[in-house]
Amino acid sequence: PTGSPTPDSAGGDRRNGLTREGLSSVDRGAPPRPLTGPAHELRRGSARALVGEVAAVLRGFTVDGVEYTEPLPDDRLPPMGAGIVLMPWPNRVADGRWTHDGEPQQLDITEVARGNAIHGLLRNTQYRAVDVSAAHVTLTATTYPQHGWPFTLDTAVTYRLTDAGLVVTHEVTNAGAQAAVFGCGAHPYLRVGDTPTGALTLTLRAQTRFVTDERLIPVRAEELSGAAAALPTGAVLADLDLDDGFGGLTPNPATGRIEHTLTAPDGRGVTLWTDPAFGYAQVFTPRDYPAAGGPRHAVAVEPMTCPPDALNSQTGLITLAPGESWRASWGLSPFEPFESGGRAGYRSSTAT
Repeated sequence: PTGSPTPDSAGGDRRNGLTREGLSSVDRGAPPRPLTGPAHELRRGSARALVGEVAAVLRGFTVDGVEYTEPLPDDRLPPMGAGIVLMPWPNRVADGRWTHDGEPQQLDITEVARGNAIHGLLRNTQYRAVDVSAAHVTLTATTYPQHGWPFTLDTAVTYRLTDAGLVVTHEVTNAGAQAAVFGCGAHPYLRVGDTPTGALTLTLRAQTRFVTDERLIPVRAEELSGAAAALPTGAVLADLDLDDGFGGLTPNPATGRIEHTLTAPDGRGVTLWTDPAFGYAQVFTPRDYPAAGGPRHAVAVEPMTCPPDALNSQTGLITLAPGESWRASWGLSPFEPFESGGRAGYRSSTAT
C-alpha cells in the first residue's frame, strides 16, 4: 500500500531513513546538523538574519555585512541564553516555586547554581516552521501542562526583515480550559560590528532598577543610581557591570515605542525598540561571553513583559481567557550618522 516502508538490504525502513545500523545511506557523510536545529536564512536587500528552530533562536542579524547581534555558528549552543525566546516567563522564578489559584506549583530547577527556574519552558524545544519566505519565517511551539505549569499555550514568533531592520512578533493563544498567566521575553546580545563592547554607549529608557539578592531575585525597585544613573542619557559599557532588571521604561512620544540604543564612538549603532507591552528590560554585560573566537565582553538587552520572579510578584503578568490571544513586537533598527541642517540625525542603514 501507498506509504508502506520499503525494506532495504539491511532490513531497515527507508521511509524513516533508518536501518539496523541506525542511519540510512543518505545520512552517511552528510554534514552535521546545526545544534540549534534547521536554520532559516532571511534576506532583504543588504540585510540578513539567521534563525534556528530550537528555542526559535536568533543566530545573527547583519546589514551590509556589519553584525548587530552576536553570531551563533552551527556547532554552538546558545551561550548564556544568546538569542533565545523566553516563554512562558522570562528571567528567574525563585526556587522554581509559585502559587496559582491557591495551588502550589513546583517548576523544574534549570539554574542549578542559584536554585531557580530560568527563562521559561521552550529553550530546548524545536519549534515548527509554518510560514516561510525569503524575508520572514514564522515558528510555532506549544507549552503543555507539566511540572509547575498548568496551562496550554500555543505560541508563535515571526522574524521579518523590513526596510527599517528586523521585526520580531510574538503571539500567544490560550488553548486550555482555564485562564492562563504568562510573560514573554527575548535574549538578544547586541553589537555594532567590530567595535569593542566597552567602547559602546548604551541608552536605556528606564527609571528604576530592581535590587536583587545573591540569587538575582528582586527584593525591591529603586531609582537609578551610581553608574546606572547615566543609562537614560547614555552610559559607556566599560563603566558598567550589570545583570539587572529595569522598569519604568518610557515610550518615545513620537513613535509610541520604547527605544533603547547602542552607539559606537563614530555614531553608528542599533536601536532596540519594543511595543509598550515589553515594559521591562534585563541588561547583562558579561566580560567572559564565550564567543566562537574566545571570551569577550558582550551586552544583552532583553525585552520583557514582566520583571524577574513575576510568577511570584504577579507584576506585569498577562492573563488570557480560554481562546484569547495576545500579540506584541520588538525589533532592531541599525542607524548611522549624517548631518542635516547642522544637526546630527540618523538614517536607517537597511533601506532598499
